[in-house]
Amino acid sequence: MRDPFEKSFSKAKPLHPHHWVWEPLESDPGFILKPMFGGQSVYLDGNLMLYFAAKKEPWRGMLVCTDRVHHATLQRDFPELAPHPVLPKWLYLPEASDSFERTAARLVALARQRDPRIGVAPKPKKKRTKSTVR
Repeated sequence: MRDPFEKSFSKAKPLHPHHWVWEPLESDPGFILKPMFGGQSVYLDGNLMLYFAAKKEPWRGMLVCTDRVHHATLQRDFPELAPHPVLPKWLYLPEASDSFERTAARLVALARQRDPRIGVAPKPKKKRTKSTVR
């Protein structure tokens, strides 16, 4: 007979391939990880900071959630970053970059330090009216 606990462990979700990147943030009291568009988004103190995707290009890597006014300084400090081809308001670090691991770790450290160039306030959710409630 099977152990009743064995089944519950076998259905555990596999870890996101980039979980090691945001792992240093998990101990931060303001840290929240949420699924978003098939990836994982990292929030610190309510601000959307980073987004991790593990699909086909151009959705395979890390997006830095930032305002366009900060693009130039972030790209100066991190030449590997470029506006995302589909979502150009954010900067993209492709997993295929030779310096992905090093650059991603540095960007996570800046997010943890609350670098003002990283992070955007999420738009408030629209309230449903009676006519839009199903």
